[in-house]
Amino acid sequence: MKEKFISHSVSETESIAQGFAARLKPGDGVLYKGEMGAGKTYFTKGIARFFKTHDEVTSPTFALINEYYGDIGIFHFDLFRISDFDELYAIGFYDYFDRNGVFCIEWSENIPGIADEFEAAYEVSIVKTGVQDREITVEKIK
Repeated sequence: MKEKFISHSVSETESIAQGFAARLKPGDGVLYKGEMGAGKTYFTKGIARFFKTHDEVTSPTFALINEYYGDIGIFHFDLFRISDFDELYAIGFYDYFDRNGVFCIEWSENIPGIADEFEAAYEVSIVKTGVQDREITVEKIK
């Protein structure tokens, strides 16, 4: 089932994410689709807030992965420069499955089939519809 939300601000995007995060469990994947600047990192901030992390949530563009800790770990990957499962393995992706956390993955579409790696997987599509406005679609795909 697809759920659609309209956000008119960063704080609304984060609030939508907080509400969504209540269904997440360790081993789940949140697979983002959206252009640069769409709000994928703000959505991750909302998830991190739900799990009571006090870490600053930032884009993992240059680090490839940022880790945040609260009630559980949040593993925030950027796969913009990753193109296959061998490269995913090389950056230590699979090691995170032993660490009791949720995966938030930007540019997930670069690795077709990545949803199969998770207990449950959700596709979160964020589309800019205005300067601050976003249409957010959440769908459980596994």
